[in-house]
Amino acid sequence: MNTFLFKHIDNSSLIVFRIFFGLLCFLESVGAIFTGWVKNTLINPQFTFNFMGFDWLQPLPGNWMYAYYILMGIFGLLIMFGYKYRWSALGFAIMWAGTYFMQKSSYNNHYYLLFLLSFIMVLLPAHKYASVDVNLNPKLKRMSMPNWCRWVFILQLFIVYTYASVAKIYPDWLDGSAVRLLMLNKSHFPIVGELLQQNYMHYFIAYSGILFDGLIIPLLLYKPTRKYAFYASIFFHLFNSFVFHIGIFPYLSLAFCLFFFDAKTVRNLFFKKKELYTENHIEVPNYNTILKIGFGIYFIIQMALPLRHYFIEDHVLWTEEGHRLSWRMMLRSKSGRIHFRVVDNATNTIIPIKLDDYLTKKQQRSVKTKPDFIWQFSQRLKQKFEAEGILVSIYVTSYLSVNGKPSKRYVNPDVDLAKVEWNQFKHSTWLLPSK
Repeated sequence: MNTFLFKHIDNSSLIVFRIFFGLLCFLESVGAIFTGWVKNTLINPQFTFNFMGFDWLQPLPGNWMYAYYILMGIFGLLIMFGYKYRWSALGFAIMWAGTYFMQKSSYNNHYYLLFLLSFIMVLLPAHKYASVDVNLNPKLKRMSMPNWCRWVFILQLFIVYTYASVAKIYPDWLDGSAVRLLMLNKSHFPIVGELLQQNYMHYFIAYSGILFDGLIIPLLLYKPTRKYAFYASIFFHLFNSFVFHIGIFPYLSLAFCLFFFDAKTVRNLFFKKKELYTENHIEVPNYNTILKIGFGIYFIIQMALPLRHYFIEDHVLWTEEGHRLSWRMMLRSKSGRIHFRVVDNATNTIIPIKLDDYLTKKQQRSVKTKPDFIWQFSQRLKQKFEAEGILVSIYVTSYLSVNGKPSKRYVNPDVDLAKVEWNQFKHSTWLLPSK
């Protein structure tokens, strides 16, 4: 094991990845400002729906979230140029973790992946070449890195893509209906809008998605198919970028391909003057046991999290329980309607609630379709009225449609959600069954 993990290999792929990674972190940060994402998601709302357990984590007041994202962008540039690399990478990782757990109305798997990668990058010797740090301190310069620095990316990607492939193997995806619904609002796209409405295209997207996600890592690892797999990756990720507008994720995925090509190819493309490392020296560090245990636990968790919905009552498409952190990407279309009935316990009168008075349109879409949002908004209402000296009961009338199927009642209307406690590890019994 030590021979495999700590054998030194050329570090060109990691150095180039650091440059791309830092650039993408910068573009993600400043892009969120210029596209209006920060304003619409973090500034305009009265409050954000944070991850459970992070109730204390809310956006900075006023326009300070712009400064927050500008600072993250600066950290991205510092990572790219390799200046104070460890601190810059840690700074970005902590700030990205903050904004990630701060809100989930705009949940996206690439946000989660970036969260994981940010902390992994802190641990990697990605500043040992072509960096400001090396210019300031030439003793840092290295031409090699331990083999585990490459395989940590490959294993992480294998987990991501494999679970993404498996998650697509369910009836609504296999018959093309889920894809059809996802494509409905793409009809206005120039050139391809009409094409994306065709049944044969829905089947092509559905089955090519399963095959690509399931096979891309083995095909990139196998030298005879590597070049063709890379071409397929370019098409697949650029298609996703154009159709789904999912930020930096497609380009980050393409940057990962660096770790599958041999060092000489990467070096010849990006660092022609760099000495190619070929010694394969084995250097086992004193902290090797901690490193192996740490990454062992990390990858066990990564493999376990996407399986948890199998141990939760009812289907994840209905309950959403076990959906996040599981690489369940672009899988379904949900719509719903909801009404909150707030009753003054002292007078038994109903207090009218208009969602527009509390939530943005994006937040309302989540409140209509996701149980944790329903519960959190109920608790917000409870706290609001308690602050005014009014004790209330809160009942919800909710109907949900998954993948265009007929709407069904979602929440038990007789349960007072003001009295319900949230349990991360148990099924919410106030949700009505899907069947």
